Amino acid sequence: MGQSADVQKRDFLYCGNAAYPGICCYVDGMADTAIVDSVLKTLVCNNMSQDPELLETADLIQKSLLFQASVTACSSLNEGVKGVLSGDTLIVIEGIQQALVVGTRGWKERSVEEPSSENNVRGPRDGFTESIRINTAHVRRRIKDPQLRFDAMVIGTRSQTDINIAYIQDLVKEGLVEEVKRRLGRIKIDAILESGYLEELIEDAPFSPFNTVQSTERPDKVASALLEGRVAIFCDTTPVVLIVPTFFWQFIQAPDDYYNRYWVGTFFRCVRYLAFLISLTLPSVYVMLVSFHHEMIPTSLALTIASGRDVVPFPVLLEAVLMELAFELMREAGLRMPKPIGQAVSIVGSLIIGQAAVQAGLVSPFMVIVVAITGISSFAIPSYSSSLAIRIFRFPLLIASGSAGLLGFSVIFFALLLHALSIRSFGESYLTPLSPFRPSDHRDMIMRLPLWMLDYRPEFAQDQQRMGNQLKPESPKDGGS
Repeated sequence: MGQSADVQKRDFLYCGNAAYPGICCYVDGMADTAIVDSVLKTLVCNNMSQDPELLETADLIQKSLLFQASVTACSSLNEGVKGVLSGDTLIVIEGIQQALVVGTRGWKERSVEEPSSENNVRGPRDGFTESIRINTAHVRRRIKDPQLRFDAMVIGTRSQTDINIAYIQDLVKEGLVEEVKRRLGRIKIDAILESGYLEELIEDAPFSPFNTVQSTERPDKVASALLEGRVAIFCDTTPVVLIVPTFFWQFIQAPDDYYNRYWVGTFFRCVRYLAFLISLTLPSVYVMLVSFHHEMIPTSLALTIASGRDVVPFPVLLEAVLMELAFELMREAGLRMPKPIGQAVSIVGSLIIGQAAVQAGLVSPFMVIVVAITGISSFAIPSYSSSLAIRIFRFPLLIASGSAGLLGFSVIFFALLLHALSIRSFGESYLTPLSPFRPSDHRDMIMRLPLWMLDYRPEFAQDQQRMGNQLKPESPKDGGS
């Protein structure tokens, strides 16, 4: 490791039966120096000499002298270096053939906070952090099942990033864990800096805008997925956890659906489906009707739209494309700027630019309303990654509708539908349970039936039974207690 400034080395004398020179090595900022001091004090102040062979081997020192939670003996230089770069402390003593790696990890970590990208009204407020062990502990708190497994891997020749594969042994689909490990094992890359690297290297449809791997920062969503027989992939240094397999409908669902009464959950889930359709098709439908199919618009509304477009110098297709690009530009600028400034720019910019564009005669008032409703609808989709795909799909639909009317809209829309039907996610159809048709799984697709009716897991899980029968609550018929 050369003369790196953050690598600290400390010489000491190990006083067992005699004074043996030793050295400890750790990375400043990653190791807890209080634990390092405690280890050195134990080794230097040891005066046990009743047995000439006592405490003169790494195994005896490990078992009889050091009382830290994690102490391992290693015979390889690479193992020792890996331990030091992971935040542990390496102890090497003259005359002892093995070195000791003492667990002293203690770097500063971000406190547990509610994920800003997945807000909810009712439910847990904790979220994942950049520490993989804190993240796995979040899930273990929720699922105290001995069948819950965390299999470890290391990916990245230079980053040596820790990866954990989580699943419930008696629920996960047969062969799914092996497939996940196979896809992760074939990755040969220098560094994994975020779970997005893994997502792009293991997904089923790399050229598709659809997300075939679900990502989340919420421990309750990961726990729910594991209880359905799916697999979660934890990556160190990132708060985003991947879930496979995933289906299209899960990007529209939110944790609030299950924490509120089923009527409330069903209503707002239907609102989000409506928001999805509006965000995807509203600009295209407006351009299609105004450009080609005037007869489908009521006469009074058509006259109002025409009066608003009298002074607009652009065709309606170009007007829509320019407004959509301007809206995306303001949204991206508001996202990248500092938070207080970004919010002001996105809100004030939208109001001022939209009003100024209408007064200057560059766009019609109806187009501003259509673009605004479309943008607001895209924010109603719980999954940010899924809303990005919808924003991309909007432009081909818009161009096709403005170029060929209903025919162009229908061709592109059904091409997207056929594409969604053709892709898979770790062996499962992306539109399951619609295709293939699984009636038992429809109880939690568009509508959210009461919990006492969701007594079975999805069909790909090993153990189908989720809860007991006849859990429907009933009031006493005789009026007694």
